[in-house]
Amino acid sequence: MGPIDYVVVEFPGSRMTGEGFPLLVDLVDRGLIRILDLMFVRKEDDGSVTGLEIADLTGDGALDLAVFEGVSSGLLDEDDIEEAGHALEPGNSAGILVYENLWAAPFAAALRRGGAQMVASGRIPMPAVLAALDATDIVRPARA
Repeated sequence: MGPIDYVVVEFPGSRMTGEGFPLLVDLVDRGLIRILDLMFVRKEDDGSVTGLEIADLTGDGALDLAVFEGVSSGLLDEDDIEEAGHALEPGNSAGILVYENLWAAPFAAALRRGGAQMVASGRIPMPAVLAALDATDIVRPARA
């Protein structure tokens, strides 16, 4: 297996355009990632957090998320929903995505065969990367 990552993406005012979903499907289609879990949560104004079904998000027909129906490995549970809710502002929703980095699986397997093991992992927040690039003569990457 490749490394497993997760992201929690907040949608202010619970407004989702769906613009990113075709790009997510493209990553899967190209074999770069495998989606293990995709769950949506909403934080109410009173601070309570509830899980949402994909059907709850597609009721108006504006978003076509049928391709994501049933995407659940069982890795996410109620504790994860609550934890994601702590990161949200009241009145907002979020998507929780757990995915395997398929592109890295052959590399990781080769390292393990050679006796190597992962001892640390992390992610540098984009604002920190952009600030560091601004402080150097390196040209910023183009934004999509």
